[in-house]
Amino acid sequence: MSRSRKLIAPLVLGSTLAAGSAAVFAASSTEANASGPAISGYQLPVPELQAIVDAPRAPQFRLGPQRKQALLISLPGLPGIAEVAQPELKLAGLRINPRVRASSHFDFGNGLTLLDIASGKTRSVSGLPANPRIENVAWSNDERWVAFSRWADDGVELWLLDVEKASAKKLIKDKLNATTSAGFSWLNGSRSLLLKLTPAKQAAAPVASIVPAGPNMQETRGGKLTQTRTYPDMLKTAADADLLDWQLQSQLAVANVQGEVKRIGPVATLIGAQASPDGKLILTTQMHRPYSTILPVYRFPQLVEVWDIQGHKLKTIAERPMQERLPSGNDAVQTGPREFGWRSDQPATLYWAEAQAGGDPEVIADVHDILFQQAAPFDAAPQKLLAMAWRFSGVQWGNDGLALVTESWWKTRDTRTWRIQPGHADARPDLLFARKSEDQYANPGTPSTSPNAYGRAVLRTAADGKSLFLAGVGASPEGDRPFLDRFDLDSKQATRLWRSQAPYYEQVAALLDDSGNNFVTSRESTQEPANFYVRTVGKDEPRALTHFTDPTPQFKGVQKQQIRYKRADGVDLTATLYLPPDYDPKRDGPRPMLMWAYPREFKTAEAASQVKDSPYKFNRISYWGPHVMLARGYTVLDGPSMPIIGEGKQEPNDTYLDQLKMDAQAAVDEVVRLGVADRSRIAIGGHSYGAFMTANLLAHTRLFRAGIARSGAYNRTLTPFGFQSEDRNYWEAIDVYQAMSPFNFAHQIKDPILLIHGEQDNNSGTFPIQSERMYQALQGLGAVTRLSTLPNESHAYRARESIMHMLWEEDRWLDKYVKNAKPEAPAAK
Repeated sequence: MSRSRKLIAPLVLGSTLAAGSAAVFAASSTEANASGPAISGYQLPVPELQAIVDAPRAPQFRLGPQRKQALLISLPGLPGIAEVAQPELKLAGLRINPRVRASSHFDFGNGLTLLDIASGKTRSVSGLPANPRIENVAWSNDERWVAFSRWADDGVELWLLDVEKASAKKLIKDKLNATTSAGFSWLNGSRSLLLKLTPAKQAAAPVASIVPAGPNMQETRGGKLTQTRTYPDMLKTAADADLLDWQLQSQLAVANVQGEVKRIGPVATLIGAQASPDGKLILTTQMHRPYSTILPVYRFPQLVEVWDIQGHKLKTIAERPMQERLPSGNDAVQTGPREFGWRSDQPATLYWAEAQAGGDPEVIADVHDILFQQAAPFDAAPQKLLAMAWRFSGVQWGNDGLALVTESWWKTRDTRTWRIQPGHADARPDLLFARKSEDQYANPGTPSTSPNAYGRAVLRTAADGKSLFLAGVGASPEGDRPFLDRFDLDSKQATRLWRSQAPYYEQVAALLDDSGNNFVTSRESTQEPANFYVRTVGKDEPRALTHFTDPTPQFKGVQKQQIRYKRADGVDLTATLYLPPDYDPKRDGPRPMLMWAYPREFKTAEAASQVKDSPYKFNRISYWGPHVMLARGYTVLDGPSMPIIGEGKQEPNDTYLDQLKMDAQAAVDEVVRLGVADRSRIAIGGHSYGAFMTANLLAHTRLFRAGIARSGAYNRTLTPFGFQSEDRNYWEAIDVYQAMSPFNFAHQIKDPILLIHGEQDNNSGTFPIQSERMYQALQGLGAVTRLSTLPNESHAYRARESIMHMLWEEDRWLDKYVKNAKPEAPAAK
């Protein structure tokens, strides 16, 4: 078969693939089953599954900063494989579309509509081209304009929407460089924009010679233990480095809303540019050599400078070296300043964090991070704002008397939030919140923000300036119940203003005033898709802003139930049970079932036992999850809790397999007890870490008749410097890595397993070779298995053809090995 054909057909290998058969391997798609015909090319699932893939998508809702207008961005169907298969550069962890000088992307808007919040009236936006391909939408602070990028065939264009006229136009002729960012942002609110443009005059992109200049060499001269995970898409040659430089080359510019453009500063390998709130200064981040062949671009050496608005350098803020030898652990960082930004409440004041104790979490120290600030013109010494015992994890600015700083420590799951007064250096920090990050019942919510005169988001306070508004998901023993609170900064007491009520799942999208009485919500129920409403505290019925309809009305009768049960050691577990329309377990008896799960690590059994999700969310029947199989008569258990707990000094993964088996056994026992699943016809599936879980459950139990494992990792020696939340390296925990690797126990997998993987997986650790080697092991051991690799697909699959083929594979696999399996239960292992 020709090379071009191989690019557009998934590789499918059957369970009885003949060893050494070159003809079989040369085929793009092969059943390799002597009793059946070969199947090649992309396949379509049954019509009821096709309908789910092609169901209409609800528009995106983007509320303006003044809360007077909203923008609705309509979305087309999935892109075709011809679009997804366009040339793509893979350089230092970046995926770049070389034709347009932008990050590879395939999901765009194809229409715009303006919505007036007060009246609810809509206006269609005129002036858009036939194929808009809209991305990166940004409101101006005064809501007079909306800037957005349009991805044309020859580059990324900057467009401007005049809100009053409801008309859009291309603003400038120059093209944006969107390789590492949107390529534009509003400058000082509303009248002009800061742009990152492709160079006006640039030589053609370098082309690597087909004749190598010599070997590619790497060397290390020793040093301290370091933690570098396995990353995809790394640089391999000097030519790769030259091409990365060429793609990143850009020049800053300022454009006004009339379309007048002024280029500023030199052409440089810019990966970031942030304007100060007053629009007079720019914080720039440039890459510089040497580059690395084992690290992604964000760990390359960086030069951080402040320029004036004419593009002249005023000050070098930091010269960050290669982040090559980080200490071990998830709490490890490089020494020196990091996480630079502008205070959003001041004209031009920089802030950053700086690690202490060498950035090493294993070093016992009272202070591990310090937050600094320094105001322009940067001639005074930096001012210390807060010394933290843990790692800096974010700041929200309000004014000189109010900012919220959060610190956290992954190892213990501790997090706390301090109130500081950044304008008063002698003021003591005040602790507002302290909890375990995994304790969602204690989550106080997220503070509401509003735009200031600079167009930057700052903490919204009540009229007295002493209270914040906190909105959260409201995790509770009865499920998620989103809320809005008024929080008194002095008493540290919260007053509940509103809480979502059954039978709806409703959450706050934005406040409309400083009283907290009027706000926009997103509301849904099991049978009603999410729509936006205006709600007033004290009034029962909100006013509808949008009227999005059910994209899959054929599933109107789907039944959903949040179930709760215990595993053998007493840990409480939850899951969401879905039943097909018109199905009655008492009348119809147990059905074949698909379980779909994803393990998560916890430090306490109490946190692991907390109820997750809400029984009142809309029944979204998505092609990505397990719900599609409701259309084929299966019952579905979505998200059954699979907690892996390590209390105190014990690490969760020390007993991973024992806990995973208990989790699965409890789920199976419960659905069988409820009468909704036939114990002999239950399948398990998952994506990524869920695929890893699937392979382990098939290797160590006989609870499931078959499995579906998508884009997983199965051999942990190929991720020797940590995976998921495991921060020990392979040589520190050899037994753990070996025991957790289902590849090591492939000989124990006695039930059919379907492996699916994107051929261009871009996720750390889930290289396609993981599925290839797992398939090879299973095939050689005589297991019933199948591998389908999807060309041009990453960790998440994007093309319509790929999604259709994925569903075809899954439906056939379940039909053959689960729905029509013999009734006897597999023997316990």
